[in-house]
Amino acid sequence: MRNRIEQKLKDIEREYQVKILYSCESGSRAWQFPSPDSDFDVRFIYVHNRNAYWSIAEKEDHISLPIVDELDIYGWDLRKVLQLMRKSNATPFEWMQSPIVYKEKEGFLDGLHNLAPDYLDVRVSACHYMGMVRKLTGEEMTGAPLTIKALFYIIRSLLSAKWNLDTRGIAPLTIDDLLCILPEALQQHVKELVLFKATAKEKQEVAASDLLKNYINATIAECNAAISGLEKRNTSVDKLDAFFIKTLQEYDYSGIER
Repeated sequence: MRNRIEQKLKDIEREYQVKILYSCESGSRAWQFPSPDSDFDVRFIYVHNRNAYWSIAEKEDHISLPIVDELDIYGWDLRKVLQLMRKSNATPFEWMQSPIVYKEKEGFLDGLHNLAPDYLDVRVSACHYMGMVRKLTGEEMTGAPLTIKALFYIIRSLLSAKWNLDTRGIAPLTIDDLLCILPEALQQHVKELVLFKATAKEKQEVAASDLLKNYINATIAECNAAISGLEKRNTSVDKLDAFFIKTLQEYDYSGIER
């Protein structure tokens, strides 16, 4: 599959006349709790030739391919990525932490990592993750069965929000790294669920244990209370502009590699 993905990325560069600076796996495979039927969620960041950015004509800021079999490929223009970082959108922070990297131009990812702490807004990030939790649980989690995929989305999103609020830092991407903030008994329980998910289809229904359900509901209340006391952070665009210009100069090209 990796060879197929890398070839698709080369095809995208040729077809769309762009340079892909970074590509990674997103979703459950990157989060380290895939199911046998999980898609390959391939994400990438690209630039056009720098002359394309001098035009006032609007240009698409994303490239999206039709999902074929289990392969889901989607990418964003670097300008869009940096605009979203300024808004503390969680997605760029997650992409840059992926343990599965398909392509990276030397030094590019280090540059993003250096920028990231200056553009994390704890309130915005925690609200994003809590919004994902609320979408799946409502105001609180009940004992009703739900899919194993949904249960892991709840667990990961809730732990990410708690990490933001407890550490005032960017939440790690993988479930293993997030588990350290769980009580010890729940750490083992979630590890067992990861093993179960590795053999189950994503729509397999499960019922959360009382221990896990009670922890989720208590942490939802805790996070909501913590968020209410935070104010939105204002950030400057200067460092992002400088990185954008530097990147365009460094990776400018007259043609596409073949």
